[in-house]
Amino acid sequence: MLPLKSNHWQGDVCSLPRGATLMRRAMPMDYVYHVDSGRVSLRLNEGEGHARQVGMVEGPCWLNATCAVLGELPLVDAVADTELHVQRVPLSAFADEMASLPATARSVLNGVAQAHRQQTELAVSRLAKDAEARCAEWLLRHAEPAQGTSGALSVFLRERKRMIAAQLGIAPETFSRVLRQLRERSLISGSGRVLNLVDPNGLRALAGA
Repeated sequence: MLPLKSNHWQGDVCSLPRGATLMRRAMPMDYVYHVDSGRVSLRLNEGEGHARQVGMVEGPCWLNATCAVLGELPLVDAVADTELHVQRVPLSAFADEMASLPATARSVLNGVAQAHRQQTELAVSRLAKDAEARCAEWLLRHAEPAQGTSGALSVFLRERKRMIAAQLGIAPETFSRVLRQLRERSLISGSGRVLNLVDPNGLRALAGA
């Protein structure tokens, strides 16, 4: 995107071990990273050791320049998948270099950054929908005839939500959020240990069945 040879803002050169976190979703950044070599995993960390893969980038490449260009917070987490050799450019120095570019160049870079962010937003959105689909599939698979109501279906939660979330490969808070969204959309009802499947056909459509 911008030449790293500039003496005005060349960053600190350093090595990072596998597993190092370079940026966190929705958290302010202090640096813009240029990955000279190595591979970085882009993911959504959902807590309790759960992470969902969004993509992978390999150096040489800019990591979070899009966020710096647009002045936006990261949409994903970035974790070193291998040992990395990087250059860390202070965000303020990067912004000063951007401001020194001709207006046409800034406009082009801003457009490219907007397109890249929209692609990332779409990928994150698809992952969120995937979580809903998996929850819907799980509910249908564990449905039983509801007591006292002919033709109705319900799910009795015999395990803790934490255990169910682990089976689905999502964080417990994600499972709770999806259940809340399904209630708001009138696909299920109830709370506690019993969930009523209000709209089984809607859940089948959501699950892709």
